Amino acid sequence: MATLLQQAFRRKPVTDMTAESGADGKGGGQLARSIGLFPLTMIGVGSTIGTGIFFVLSQAVPVAGPAVIWSFVVAGVVAGLTAVCYAELASAVPVSGSSYSYAYATLGEVVAMAVAACLLLEYGVSSAAVAVGWSQYLNQFLGNVFGFQIPDLLSQSPEGGGFINLPAVVLVALCAALLIRGASESTWVNAIMVLVKLSVLALFIVVGITGWNADNFNDFAPYGITGITGAAGIIFFAYIGLDAVSTAGEEVKNPRRNMPLAILIALVTVTIVYVAVAVVAVSAQPQADFKDQEAGLSAILEKVVGSSWPGTLIAVGAIISIFSVTLVTIYGQTRILFAIGRDGMLPKFFQKVNAKTQTPVNNTLVVAVLVALLAGLLPINFLAEMTSIGTLVAFLVVSVGVIILRRTAPDLPRGFKVPGYPVVPILSILGCLYIIKDLRFITILVFLIWVAVVLVWYFTYGIRHSRLGGHR
Repeated sequence: MATLLQQAFRRKPVTDMTAESGADGKGGGQLARSIGLFPLTMIGVGSTIGTGIFFVLSQAVPVAGPAVIWSFVVAGVVAGLTAVCYAELASAVPVSGSSYSYAYATLGEVVAMAVAACLLLEYGVSSAAVAVGWSQYLNQFLGNVFGFQIPDLLSQSPEGGGFINLPAVVLVALCAALLIRGASESTWVNAIMVLVKLSVLALFIVVGITGWNADNFNDFAPYGITGITGAAGIIFFAYIGLDAVSTAGEEVKNPRRNMPLAILIALVTVTIVYVAVAVVAVSAQPQADFKDQEAGLSAILEKVVGSSWPGTLIAVGAIISIFSVTLVTIYGQTRILFAIGRDGMLPKFFQKVNAKTQTPVNNTLVVAVLVALLAGLLPINFLAEMTSIGTLVAFLVVSVGVIILRRTAPDLPRGFKVPGYPVVPILSILGCLYIIKDLRFITILVFLIWVAVVLVWYFTYGIRHSRLGGHR
């Protein structure tokens, strides 16, 4: 038993990680370092803006009322505390795998696999969640421009009265095709789409503010603090973009400098945009109108202007935006699977890299099939909340990891250090726990069952095939 525990909590040396990835400057990485600071920052912004704003308001406002504005602030503050922790670990351990790799270096193998469960849930389910939302805006665009929409049978999940959400499946397939082509091409396409979506959201703010009605702020927090934190839990899955930056660790140029910078720039950009859009949206329509409202931002502008053209532009922005979010979240999951496969805790199938494109094609195909099934068959509200708990637990582990690595490897080169240490990581841990406590019981239960399934896999396969345990 003691031997089994020793194996389960063995840690992977950071020097081994950096040598495998080529981050030590001696070469040897399997993935090409082709991503600079700007496209890396756009990964963070792109995978964040688009989820929380374009459609999650219809889920969050009924929970918090107009105080959803504070829900965005709460989620942003907790994400900000965690972001600086990510920035330190990303500069100290610049490899693929995100918080899975950080947990492996600081907390041990079995904890890393539990975190892997969080990440696979976080990325897989969030990819599906945003793909589901894509069909809403696609139908809004088709209705406004061409006068027809895809019938519910082919644009809704079975729970929503349809057979399959076909546009969501098509979106996943398009993202997979682009990712197979190459990481550099994918990130630059994403960067262009991010600039488009920021322009569209700026349009929403400028036009939407003309419909300002202070009466819509009456009964500001009808459900109190519990409503605010409950909505923050729903919203929190939108901050997955901060983690997405760290999944690109092995493909980033000058990672010790660029990764922390990209995380911090993305955080500031995203929080400002989120709060600004939320304020304008809440001011423009009564809180009761948000419940189950599809293509929410488009609908709000159409009410304000009395015409369909601004809603059509918002729909176009959302179509592009959600494409970029899905692209990045699928990308992130494939890189996490690559890191786990390279460590031996998944079959070698998952660590193979295509010689021509230098991308993990096998992973991309597997992820695309699974995400397409989730997106085609499950409703968005369940998917969003499941993503939030995976994100929160991963963030919590990163904050713990900063504290442990400061103690176990104080001399490790770091391109960035958490200010206000150790207060900031402790506050981050407490903030994550505070939001988790207000999630629904069924969400926490399903999450625990999923983690248990992954740990069963680890103890029946991973622990015996781990490269750290000598298996090759």
